[in-house]
Amino acid sequence: MGKNGSKEAKKKHHAKKQKNARIEEELQIEQEEVRNQVNILVLGTGESGKSTFIKQLLILHKGGFRQTDRETYFTTIRKNLVIHTVQMVNACKSFGWELEEKNHKLAREFVNIKTSEIKELKKETVKKIKQLWTDPALKTAYKNRHKFHLPDSSDFYLDEIDRIGDPKYTPTDRDILLCRIPTTGLNKISFNFGETPWTVVDVGGQRSERRKWIHQFDNVTLLIYVVAINEFNQKLFEDEEVNRLLESLVLFEKTSNDKFFKEKNCVIFFNKIDLFEEKIKTEDLSQCFPDYEGGNDPDEAKKFIKLKFLEAGENESRNIFCHSTCATDTRNIENVFDAVNVSIIENTLKNGGYM
Repeated sequence: MGKNGSKEAKKKHHAKKQKNARIEEELQIEQEEVRNQVNILVLGTGESGKSTFIKQLLILHKGGFRQTDRETYFTTIRKNLVIHTVQMVNACKSFGWELEEKNHKLAREFVNIKTSEIKELKKETVKKIKQLWTDPALKTAYKNRHKFHLPDSSDFYLDEIDRIGDPKYTPTDRDILLCRIPTTGLNKISFNFGETPWTVVDVGGQRSERRKWIHQFDNVTLLIYVVAINEFNQKLFEDEEVNRLLESLVLFEKTSNDKFFKEKNCVIFFNKIDLFEEKIKTEDLSQCFPDYEGGNDPDEAKKFIKLKFLEAGENESRNIFCHSTCATDTRNIENVFDAVNVSIIENTLKNGGYM
């Protein structure tokens, strides 16, 4: 090989080395970014408040809801006014809660409504709902909503029917936070918390959705498990023989001890704490846990439930952090989220040998 050929070969070899070095550097940077990224999987049973937590992150870290979001919720919230009224009227009929005679004819109209065919909220329908909501029987139905499937927030929307019934109505942040739309598939949000990139994934909590969780277990930094602590006297939507809080406990034990999570730190949100503290005044936790003997003391009841979940997820390889939350309260979620961030930082330092 001549001098020119030798120089050309050296030149190509040097260029190749430089290219390989750049690729190696880029891979190292990418790996470092992956190591520094926080990936959180939010799990829990249906209606536990997972999606409300994601909505709060949108408010706190993504600038809030877009106009297109508000337009979507406009339709859903107004339809829900009719659906919730139909549910309560039907419950009155099933449980024998007698409506005032003047409302009998009106109630029959709602009994015959097919909720799947509701397209819009008409002005005359708003007047009818408003009249029915003044009936003591519907108030009784709402107070006994644990006996059938009615969202806790339905009274909020019915009390606001004049505002929501206005054709020019625009959903507020609170309206959207309280609105329940079942999660199907994945609900993902990415943002920077300080200088650290975060990705938070919420998946459907209904039984039919849980098989999809398995695909989200790779590279998870932390598991957040949301428990609707107020559901100790309620049954599953999918199975009216199963207590909701017991279902959540069984699912937590199974999920947190799965091979994917054995060494992953976990944060439990005991959510809907405001509703729990109100309910425990008149309902005994022993109807869910026969071994409970703390009566109507909210602190004793919370302590008992917390211990049940800690025992279910006990594992020497990881830590479990517990927080009482009200997912519809933005300030509460902001404070809890700051605490979650601290636990992640502590865990990172510990794994790196700095603690």
